[in-house]
Amino acid sequence: GYREILGIVEGPKEDKSGWSAFLRHLVDRGLSGVQIVVSDACRGLVESAAEFLPDAQWQRCVVHFYRNVFSLVPSGKVRDIARMLKAIHAQENRKAATEKMEAVIADLRAMKLAKAAELLEEHGHETLTYYGFPDSHWIKLRTNNPLERIMREIRRRTRVVGAFPDGKSCLNLAAARLRHIAGTQWSTRKYMNMTPLFADQTLGAVVA
Repeated sequence: GYREILGIVEGPKEDKSGWSAFLRHLVDRGLSGVQIVVSDACRGLVESAAEFLPDAQWQRCVVHFYRNVFSLVPSGKVRDIARMLKAIHAQENRKAATEKMEAVIADLRAMKLAKAAELLEEHGHETLTYYGFPDSHWIKLRTNNPLERIMREIRRRTRVVGAFPDGKSCLNLAAARLRHIAGTQWSTRKYMNMTPLFADQTLGAVVA
């Protein structure tokens, strides 16, 4: 139930080749039993995860998906749309969430927000994967917020330094900060109680 940082590499961009190399490295080191991958809709990561972690399900980050929808609606309607979207993920099971999503899609069309309705209709189901896991884990599995917080911290640290002589020096700074986070913040507090998962499934892992 503790969070761990599995690896860090330098990459020019988040394309499939970069993600494939990273995941291949993790698998070669012994990573196995991954049951769910939580991320935004980065195509390179999603495709690579399907290839190297074939038994894992993909959970599209709810927060990132909301932002995608918000980009398709007038700013004055964002608060109302946010409330509608959150109602989907507040349901007690996947069936109820799917039914609520269908109602929200209809409401969006009635509000003449066709593009937002289309996005929700085509990709909203990708945000419901977490319903297949213990309900005590749902709030932790539906977003990749822990990773986003780490990335903000690394960006803050690198901005203080400014220009780096090379990529390796930047990577070393990021790695040092990650070691600190993993060794102090993450190792002292359990993130999830894994007992409910073990009650129904064999030992698994979560990548977010």
